[in-house]
Amino acid sequence: MPVVIETALGPIGLSLESERAPKTTANFLRYVREKRFDGTSFYRALKLTPDGSYGLVQGGIRADPKRALPPIPHESTGQTGLAHVEGAISMARGAPGSAQGDFFLIIGGLPALDAQPEGAGDPHGYAVFGRVTSGMEVVRAILAAPTDPNAGEGAMKGQMITAPVAITRIVIPK
Repeated sequence: MPVVIETALGPIGLSLESERAPKTTANFLRYVREKRFDGTSFYRALKLTPDGSYGLVQGGIRADPKRALPPIPHESTGQTGLAHVEGAISMARGAPGSAQGDFFLIIGGLPALDAQPEGAGDPHGYAVFGRVTSGMEVVRAILAAPTDPNAGEGAMKGQMITAPVAITRIVIPK
């Protein structure tokens, strides 16, 4: 299923995995159809290398209770066979089964976010549900955005984008 994220820096085309991750895709599409992402932003940039070739950018409703829908069941990469490769889109979450309307895009691949064998890391991983098909240069530009070293809490401290990148809207092309 094709989707386009229209941002202040340009469009990002996605292909969603409705067959392999049906619940996660349906949740994302509900947010799109109800225009809950319109006027939100990409607000987090996790830079794992100085040159910006590796990391993730996070966007969505930023846990805004006025935009949030109920949490969805977790579809781990162990169930779907999908992986956190370059361009993957995945749901942000606290505990498994808590994902709502925040998502992230992968730059460079992050296999540590996939479901891990017992004792090797997070056995649940995060729920990948599609991939970027166009606009990776926009995703990289978001990752390169300046971050505030004092903003954010816990593990996200220093990863908040100083001037979040606006998501004008997300559309399903006709």
